[in-house]
Amino acid sequence: MLYATNEPSERRAALRSELVSGRLLRFPGAFNPLSAKLIEDKGFDGVYISGAVIAADLGLPDVGLTTLSEVSARAGQISRMTTLPTIVDADTGFGESMNAARAVQELEDAGVAALHIEDQVNPKRCGHLAGKSIVDEDTAVQRIRSAAVARRDENLQIIARTDIRAVEGLKATIERAQALVGAGADVVFPEALTDLSEFEAVRAAIDVPIVANMTEFGQSDLFSTQQLSDVGVNIVIYPVSLLRLAMGAAERGLNTLDAEGSLQSEVAHMQTRARLYELLDYEAYNTFDQSIFDFSVPGAHDDR
Repeated sequence: MLYATNEPSERRAALRSELVSGRLLRFPGAFNPLSAKLIEDKGFDGVYISGAVIAADLGLPDVGLTTLSEVSARAGQISRMTTLPTIVDADTGFGESMNAARAVQELEDAGVAALHIEDQVNPKRCGHLAGKSIVDEDTAVQRIRSAAVARRDENLQIIARTDIRAVEGLKATIERAQALVGAGADVVFPEALTDLSEFEAVRAAIDVPIVANMTEFGQSDLFSTQQLSDVGVNIVIYPVSLLRLAMGAAERGLNTLDAEGSLQSEVAHMQTRARLYELLDYEAYNTFDQSIFDFSVPGAHDDR
């Protein structure tokens, strides 16, 4: 009821432990707190909070327009609703090295277990679009070093994302990844790799975990969890998948309403009231204090 029953520090420690287990961790992207509850209910390992999704939720493109306040607010709303560890996209750190340090502490306060900072020029672009520009190695290293120094919980995972593959190739990606590990990165996120052999090469070149981004319509094929596990990937994220599914269903529903005059034909495809109330744990609120929450749960025992 209300919020997660464990503390953010526990989730951070759990993530750090899982990262050395050798098991591939699956982090679907939540587009709101309710979808984070669904991810947990379905048995996934963690929740990803995408910068592109936060921007889209505000009606904006993913070009560095969101602010630290907006990202930390949404990260906090999602993180407090799940016992799973959360990873949040911190873009380029929202400015220079000192800004990156502040971002780390703000997001740590929001309850995340990990965050990633990338090496694009600010303002950034979506990682799977053309036309990206990359900062020099010194700037990238300073961002990660600042982030690592700024954290107060040693279990907060600093993930260094590099977008250099699309600009300078695989060799540069490996060299940049090694420099970022030297700067204090706990995990490396090589963005927009093109095939499994590239993931395998990065994995072999560094001694920290790596992240794979399985975003639809991107530069990477949608490799299976088994394929990614086989080449040593430690975390796989699905950043925009649930938003795309939800918006696709919403658009189909609106088309149906416009064409047919009602949504009767779509009801069978909707989440039922009973299932929604189950995710929200209405019954727990009902029993918490009958003098305040004095109501029955309509549809709790049927499938309407």
